[in-house]
Amino acid sequence: MSKVPATVITGFLGAGKTTLIRHLIENAGGCRLALIINEFGDVDVDGSLVKGCGDEACPDEDIIELANGCICCTVADDFLPTMQRLLDRDVPPDHIIIETSGLALPKPLVKAFQWPDIRTRATVDGVIALIDADALAAGRFAHDEAALAAARAADPTLDHDSPIEELFEDQLACADLVLLNKTDLVEPGRLAELERDLAGEIRPGVRIVRTARGEIDPAVLLGLRAGVEEQIDARPSHHDDEEDHDHEDFDSFVVELSEQGNPAPLLVALEQAIAAHDILRVKGFIAIAGRPARLVIQAVGPRIQHHYDRQWQADERRGSRLVVIGQAGLDRAAIEQTLSLKMAAA
Repeated sequence: MSKVPATVITGFLGAGKTTLIRHLIENAGGCRLALIINEFGDVDVDGSLVKGCGDEACPDEDIIELANGCICCTVADDFLPTMQRLLDRDVPPDHIIIETSGLALPKPLVKAFQWPDIRTRATVDGVIALIDADALAAGRFAHDEAALAAARAADPTLDHDSPIEELFEDQLACADLVLLNKTDLVEPGRLAELERDLAGEIRPGVRIVRTARGEIDPAVLLGLRAGVEEQIDARPSHHDDEEDHDHEDFDSFVVELSEQGNPAPLLVALEQAIAAHDILRVKGFIAIAGRPARLVIQAVGPRIQHHYDRQWQADERRGSRLVVIGQAGLDRAAIEQTLSLKMAAA
């Protein structure tokens, strides 16, 4: 019996992983997919955006959400039982897609495929690292080297890598294919510079492919046949010597808001809060009075996007919830006050 291939899609917060997965579902070409979607935080935003797409290749029951924590830290408790249930089905999926949290390390997840009950029935077809080209061009994944050199001169004990930089490098080091996404937001000349910089962070032979809105032929991503779990120890990580990987460097919380009459004040408030508190990521749904559809909010650094997606369902509470993610030390009270004051004026 052949093994079921699994593709791990990794990438920092807001790189476009969910958009890529929706594109894969819509262009599955008859391949029966199962999705395991992991979120950092206790609100299922990504899974909700994927569910209800109505594609026969991936019905809602084949979309499994693992929220409130990074999958790399809950392998034994969450991921392995989920994989076993998928593989135990009378008709297992043709391919399993695993979307990790933007703060997850891919290596511990791949190692889980060495588990005795998994390794005989499934294999890691490939690890895909998705990169936000616009965020990379803005320098949000790496230190300003000049500023770092000055800080090091003042404090020789200063660590080189920030938590974000380490995570970014670990995701790249594990990749079999790198997608430089959101290229429509960056000038072509700058893209070439980014590719040259990325080439120094990836293993020899790993390709970099440019994408916009996650649009790419699924045949490029699926069918790499890398058997990653068999040679995962050859892929270095900043966290190889750690028994446990935690996320104490990052904070996440949910801001609860009521139904609103106008989204404009919220967007202004978000812009102000992100700038004042260096928020990494905001995502969630807003209920707007008189609108039957949910307003989806997606913010990556200072870039804020919003659109209406599906209608609120009859059994759903028309509420507004935003997941806020940033480095440790976020002033939750101040952020909530900023958003509540602006929303109250809506």
